[in-house]
Amino acid sequence: MKYKIIIAGLIISGLLTSCQDFGEEFFDTPAQSTLGDEIIFSNAELAQGAVDGIKVSFGEEQSYRGRLLAYQGLNTDTEWLLASSSDNAKSDLVVYDSKADNTEMNSPKNAWAMMYEGIERANLCVRGLRTYGNVTSNKQLGQLLGEALTLRAVYYADLLRNWGDVPARFEPVVAATIYIPKTNRDEIYKQLIADLGEASNLVAWPNETSATTSTERVNKAFVKALRARLAMMASGYQQYPDGVRRSTDPQLSVANMYKLALDECRSVIASGSAHLEPTFEGLWKKYNQESVLAGGESLWEIPFAASRGRMLFTLAVRHDAVDQFQAMGTNKGGVNGPLPFVFYDYDQVDTRRDVTCVPYKWGAAVSGKAKQELTDLQTWYFGKYRFEWMNRLVTAPNDDGVNKIYMRYAEVLLIAAEAANELEGPGAAAIYLKEIRRRAFASGNQAVKVDAYVDALTSKQAMMNAIVEENKYEFTGEMERKYSLIRWNLLKTKLDEAKVKMAHLKARTDEYQNVPSTLYYKYKADGISLDIYGLNKGEIVSPGADYTSKSWDKLEDNKITTLYKAGVNPDKRQFWPIWQTFIDASNGQLVNDWVFGN
Repeated sequence: MKYKIIIAGLIISGLLTSCQDFGEEFFDTPAQSTLGDEIIFSNAELAQGAVDGIKVSFGEEQSYRGRLLAYQGLNTDTEWLLASSSDNAKSDLVVYDSKADNTEMNSPKNAWAMMYEGIERANLCVRGLRTYGNVTSNKQLGQLLGEALTLRAVYYADLLRNWGDVPARFEPVVAATIYIPKTNRDEIYKQLIADLGEASNLVAWPNETSATTSTERVNKAFVKALRARLAMMASGYQQYPDGVRRSTDPQLSVANMYKLALDECRSVIASGSAHLEPTFEGLWKKYNQESVLAGGESLWEIPFAASRGRMLFTLAVRHDAVDQFQAMGTNKGGVNGPLPFVFYDYDQVDTRRDVTCVPYKWGAAVSGKAKQELTDLQTWYFGKYRFEWMNRLVTAPNDDGVNKIYMRYAEVLLIAAEAANELEGPGAAAIYLKEIRRRAFASGNQAVKVDAYVDALTSKQAMMNAIVEENKYEFTGEMERKYSLIRWNLLKTKLDEAKVKMAHLKARTDEYQNVPSTLYYKYKADGISLDIYGLNKGEIVSPGADYTSKSWDKLEDNKITTLYKAGVNPDKRQFWPIWQTFIDASNGQLVNDWVFGN
């Protein structure tokens, strides 16, 4: 019985892209789940099966699993597709030159369709729970309504930040709404913010009930944090048809939205229901070990089955061969990585540096065992994702099943810092920035690197500049920075700055003049782990005859210049176009009318 609504959602959402295959009379008869709606949505167990069905759309092959999470958020001033310099459909998606007929995305089963499939399932659940759930008196059903509203908001949030204005569907599809045009995103933001306000009164805090003991279930801390993120997005700079600007809707003003965001963040902080993990490395080891216990730093994760997620498949430190850590096959991980200078921008004693930026891969396996091998200056990997930190050996050829952390407590602190700085000044922001940095530096360094550093930020602009930098150090590799740069109106500015930084690194001038051009390495006692000397600035003298030297200066000009496409203005290409297959199936309602400016 609990699968009927899921099946109905699949049928109806499928019509969004292929409705010409069905007659409109289909919508004149009850959907397949109608006769069972009262039974399904008045029963917590059955209703949970329906709400769980909303999440199925994340895991479809061309949805988040194999397309959206591989490309969204790239390229930035800290992250890139390592093959960005190649001239093909994949690189077009990240160098701000994507076309509507992009062969990597232009498919009827692409993420765009799957996101609307998830939205349709959510709409059916919201309608059913509102009609039959008695959510005011039944906390289990109220929790499920809050989850459905929040999952719908997640899909819409990702549509908005990747496509801008999109069609708004907040009711199940009927004959009259098969074909609809794009909706002004301001209206969608206002609806989502209202929905999340309602949801926050329905769902429980992490570990408050049995329903919120896992990061794979929606909880109040996540709902409030997501609401804060959306408030910052809605009031931030972004590309509109008439240019890059803030919204002119008075409800979405900086004053209104920053206050809402700050209030929500402070509510999460005061609740004590989430916290930073004690160490940065510990956070990411816990992630790779697939701990989903709520109440820590991860607020909510996109849940992937073992045969669905591709987070490590795409983002992990590269493995050339099947080895002692992964049995997926050859050339796994290492599709995207940090820009070459990011490692050198970190403070040398910042513990986030060596977790985030990795200068080696795992090479060919001998008798099933691989060892680390240095790459080159232009090839770094994200160390947040590591097969070698997993508790299980992945054997599926294309899917590792590791979840996507959608939002974590560190972002709550940085949003609080940003909003407090704007509304109350740098003194109010300092406490949040200090908490982030205190985790990043050992206790012996905190007097200088945390207290003195933050206390010196006495103006709003100085504090804001520091928050922009802290965002880089904290989130590189999570592909969230692009959206922050957009709302700060810094996208092209920071991309251009990154090109200059890479040129300086290549020439060993300016801020990178003391970066060594030779590395020295040997293997540790385990025979597989590298002991590297020369990564820190100023390490230019050989540490001893037992070390082997390697040139560390390969940084090709075409890698630098193709961070974004020559002749293109990223601020006029902030969003992807709607893919042609959906334009063609829209009965003339959808158009790409403003995303192709140079």
